[in-house]
Amino acid sequence: MSFGLLLTLFIALFAFPQIALAQNGTTVTTRHYKFNIQMSKVTRLCHTKSMVTVNGKFPGPRIMAREGDRLLIEVVNHVPNNISIHWHGIRQLRSGWADGPAYVTQCPIQTGQSYLYNFTVDGQRGTLWWHAHISWLRSTVYGPLIILPKKGVLYPFTKPYKEVPIIFGEWFNGDPEAIISQALQTGGGPNVSDSYTINGLPGPLYNCSAKALNLTQLCFYLTDTFKLNVKPGKIYLLRLINAALNDELFFSIANHSLTVVEADAIYIKPFETETILITPGQTTNVLLKTKSKIPNANFLMAARPYVTGQGTFDNSTVAGILEYSKSPKKLPLFKPSLPALNDTAYATNFTNKIRSLATVQYPANVPLKVDKRFFFTIGLGTSPCDQQNGTCQGPNGTRFSATVNNISFVQPNTALLQSHYSGQSNGIYSPDFPISPLKWFNYTGSPPNNTMVNNGTKLVVLPFNTSAEVIMQDTSILGAESHPLHLHGFNFFVVGQGFGNYDPNKDPKKFNLVDPIERNTIGVPSGGWIAIRFLADNPGVWFMHCHLEVHTSWGLKMAWLVLDGKLPNQKLLPPPKDLPKC
Repeated sequence: MSFGLLLTLFIALFAFPQIALAQNGTTVTTRHYKFNIQMSKVTRLCHTKSMVTVNGKFPGPRIMAREGDRLLIEVVNHVPNNISIHWHGIRQLRSGWADGPAYVTQCPIQTGQSYLYNFTVDGQRGTLWWHAHISWLRSTVYGPLIILPKKGVLYPFTKPYKEVPIIFGEWFNGDPEAIISQALQTGGGPNVSDSYTINGLPGPLYNCSAKALNLTQLCFYLTDTFKLNVKPGKIYLLRLINAALNDELFFSIANHSLTVVEADAIYIKPFETETILITPGQTTNVLLKTKSKIPNANFLMAARPYVTGQGTFDNSTVAGILEYSKSPKKLPLFKPSLPALNDTAYATNFTNKIRSLATVQYPANVPLKVDKRFFFTIGLGTSPCDQQNGTCQGPNGTRFSATVNNISFVQPNTALLQSHYSGQSNGIYSPDFPISPLKWFNYTGSPPNNTMVNNGTKLVVLPFNTSAEVIMQDTSILGAESHPLHLHGFNFFVVGQGFGNYDPNKDPKKFNLVDPIERNTIGVPSGGWIAIRFLADNPGVWFMHCHLEVHTSWGLKMAWLVLDGKLPNQKLLPPPKDLPKC
């Protein structure tokens, strides 16, 4: 073989992300991606700053795969910050080393170092996403992860004319790392974002600074607004992702209805709605049917927060523009009518409509028999101020904390999975996370006088193939609030939810065990509870945490340790040789 042909093959190997491999008698496609973590200058809201990006893009590059594909994603760190990447919603069957949460499944990738994330997309298809999983770096380091069905397999809904990822985020004029660092130092709440974004753009409803020379609206309309150009009489699949740090969002398109067909990469029974609710971490696929003829108007597609807590929040609206091809340039612009910021009734009604497809091809395999039951209280609390001779900015001079069963998670200085696998867990974590509250009280009534929390790095240990039921109860300590809980390594079934205190005698009788939604992230209702079930069929250490980043920073997180099974295909694979060291 000539040198020229060898060179051509080598270039093709890295230029195209697909290579067919034979594995266990089946053809597996391996897709290669490279993430260069680098500083880039980005301008939004007439403000330019240098921030951490992937390949210089904000949001980051789109990952495309098919069900059954193997993904090899090399992450090279060129910035001063430590970095790790989480592939949100990927089950990581036996490949927990590639899950990504720093100090849980891996030590972070340090400056000048690299790590090859190696995993297979097994039995999953739909919209997921990826993001940094250390401190608040996911404010700028995130992007879509789209898994198509296997070749020849159709969607269980009308084939769309076009598919469009729409990812919501938050923009901070300041440095988010400095914002959370200051909040943790003072013990108070962090500054809120300066805008929300759609595909990285804030849209025409925000004002620039005075430096914009009275051209702000024109500037925004031309450069800072996401525009979706559509043709009449077509069906578009919108792949919606909420990558915002701290806010649940309502989303709607003026004068258009949406048909919801998927949630967290799970097909659902389709239903029509004017507005969707999407919490941080969740994904939702909707079908948009455009008007049969070109209308004499353009339409805002807008999102603003759904708020249940008592703290400050970004009270603004992000918008993109839906415009029809070949329509006149100057047209009236219609705005959607979004629910009120605190419309819990709408949020609850929307959530209750989401049911698994539950067909022969896409069954809802909810565990009917439960081996272990857990009752977790979640919410806020306080810790003593550790500033010498001073007070903090939390309640009564304390610092804000957040807990599961009154345990505020203490991040270790080495990865939990590595310490477990090596048998060197002493002093790193303890396997005695409480399965129920240490003290019982009226969770949604008057809060107890003592709001101080306990601290620790504790895990729940589950034997392989254990079926678990977890009741997650919101508490009114420092105010009731919705909490989007995300479980790594598993999908779970939401079998029940309600308001007030969970009643173990009455509420299980109303559980849905026929077609409950299967998710990886779910909002625990403000002043209410949610019941989930999952099968612990994936060995490893798996993070569970609130996807409001401020609550994660305050300690609303814990981890599950699922032991190996007896068979070879029930055991965690060995760690890769390039696994980062702490």
